[in-house]
Parts: sequence; C-alpha cells; structure tokens
Amino acid sequence: MNQSLPSSKSRTGFHALIAAMWLALPFTAYRYWSVWDRLPAHMATHFRADGRPNGWMTPEQSLKFSASMLAILLAVFTIILVYAGRRSRPLTATSWSMLGLFCVIVGVMTYISDGVLQYNVSGAPIPLAGSIGVLTAAIAVFMVIFLWEMRGSALPESVLISEEKHASLLMAVVCMVPAAIIAVLAITVPTIGLKLTLFAAAFVIGSCAGMAWDGFHYLFSPSGIEIRTLGFRLRSVPLSEIKSYAIDRWSTLGGYGIRGVGDTRAYVWTKTGVRIKLSHGEVFLGHSEPERIVHALDMITKHEEARSV
Repeated sequence: MNQSLPSSKSRTGFHALIAAMWLALPFTAYRYWSVWDRLPAHMATHFRADGRPNGWMTPEQSLKFSASMLAILLAVFTIILVYAGRRSRPLTATSWSMLGLFCVIVGVMTYISDGVLQYNVSGAPIPLAGSIGVLTAAIAVFMVIFLWEMRGSALPESVLISEEKHASLLMAVVCMVPAAIIAVLAITVPTIGLKLTLFAAAFVIGSCAGMAWDGFHYLFSPSGIEIRTLGFRLRSVPLSEIKSYAIDRWSTLGGYGIRGVGDTRAYVWTKTGVRIKLSHGEVFLGHSEPERIVHALDMITKHEEARSV
C-alpha cells in the first residue's frame, strides 16, 4: 500500500501535465483574438532562415492552420504518452523525459506562433534561432536519458561464445546525405544561433549514420546478451530473463534503429530478426540471417544447461 500510493500520485501528475499541454490551444486562440483588429489582410506566416517572410495567409487562414496543426500534434503526443505510461509500471525516467520533450515542442510551436503575430503587428523579429536551439537541446537530453536508462546493469565478465553484427550501409547513406546538407547550410547562414543549431542537428543525424554504419553488435556469453554500437553498451539482457525466442518479421511502419517504449525494445535495420520474450517485456534483434542469432541463443542456453547439470 505504501508503495502504490507514490506510484499513483506520480501517474496522476503525469496525466495532469499531459492535460496541461492542451492549454496551448486556447492560449493560441486568445493571442489571435487579442491582436485581431491589428493584423494585416495578408499576414506573413512563413519565413526563410534569415527571418525574411516568403509566405502569406489571411488571418482566418493562419488561425485555422495554426490551431489545426497544434491540435493534431497534441492528439498524437497524448496517444504516445498514454500508451507509454501504460507500458511503463512504474513510470520510468524515459516516460517523463518524453513528456518533457513534447511539452518543449508544444511550447516552441506556441512561442513561434505568437512571434508570427508580433512580427505582423509590430515588426518584431521571428525567434527562430533560439527556439530551434531549445528544441535541439531538449531532443539531446531525451536521447541521453533514453539510451542510459535502457542499458540495464552490466553482465558479469565471462567468455565470449559468439558475436553477430547487424549494420546497414543504405541507412548510413540515407542519414549521411541530410547531415551533409545541414552542415553546408550551417556554414552559409549568417545567424550564429541558427548556425550552432544546424551544426548540432547535423551532428545528431551524422551520429545516426555512424550507428547504422557500425551496426548493432550482439555479444553472446554464458551470462546473456550484450548489445553495443560505436563502442557504447546499449543494453544487457541476462540469460536468466530470456524465456523464449523465435525468428520473426519486422514491420517497416515500426521504423528502424533503436525502437520501442516501455519494456519493449528493437534494434533493427532490416525486415527480419529474432524476437526474444523476457520475464518483463521483449527484445527484437534485427539481422539479415536471423538463423545465426537463433544458433547463438541455442549455444548460450545449452551452455547454461550443461553447467547446471
């Protein structure tokens, strides 16, 4: 009873903050209403990287567009957060950091929307660079928490039985191309804040390219499975937690890279792999030859059985 009460309060606070995000909608409507009689017949609504307008709408069109985009975003975020909250018992640091990231995204959108109104009313510059900088920092914080939390405890040192690698040259190229384009843009833009933000974005996307190039390394030992990339330990799966495993397909709609919420994780760059059922949750290991993963799992489970006899 004493343990469930803090968990219940935490979940109540989590849902209260989700609901609080929706206040962005009436706030945006109020800001439009407060300056409605001062807006031009055709207001600037789209801007280049240097802050100069290159797209216009009527106030009615602008209000409908801003409210619709915000409502869709809030609905998607709410569904994701509620789903993640149900999959995580108790709520994890990743769930809270995801909530924080979504709040920042909604806040930045609301701030920029208000900045558009201020530009059309008084000519104040659009706060693009600072907003993108805050958003980039929030994404970086979320990724650090996400990667760190799912690592688990390191496995005891033991003899390596097998190692498999799962990489994708295609995905590395797909990520590297936009990273290079963003890096070139970062060199050419005159605004320091936007320049730093673009360099940060190029670094993040370039890191994804490096991860796809290096691939996921699956290290099988009598202690379990260790998953690594770029020399960093992503996850440790103790052998005692593995209940079953089988070759399975991965849906393209699930995305690629490191996927999953709650107790479910996938490390995948292709459409095939092995789904491992754990005591709590599951892990999907992508591989173009999933039979090799099954063979490695058979080896470590047989090794444990032989040792226990």
